[in-house]
Amino acid sequence: MRYVASYLLAALGGNPSPSAKDIKKILDSVGIEADDDRLNKVISELNGKNIEDVIAQGIGKLASVPAGGAVTISAAPGSAAPAAGSAPAAEEKKDEKKEESEESDDDMGFGLFD
Repeated sequence: MRYVASYLLAALGGNPSPSAKDIKKILDSVGIEADDDRLNKVISELNGKNIEDVIAQGIGKLASVPAGGAVTISAAPGSAAPAAGSAPAAEEKKDEKKEESEESDDDMGFGLFD
């Protein structure tokens, strides 16, 4: 990812076709040592392509990736009862975890605002 980001920085900075030297210079400026194999792979994949088009294609691909939203699963009518019965058990487990985390704070010997 760092190689792609460096390539994009160079391209957006006005260099339409960044070289390995350009990308290494960007990476060196933040203390990252470049891996030549990965760097050459990024350059070969992006060289000669319009960066705006590549970004637009990437956004289109990201639109199809689930973003951690709620997942609904359709179930048979008879299976709804067991699922409803397991909900209180899940809440009890969450409460137990909260209590444990509060206790671990007490073990530290000091409070946040002391």
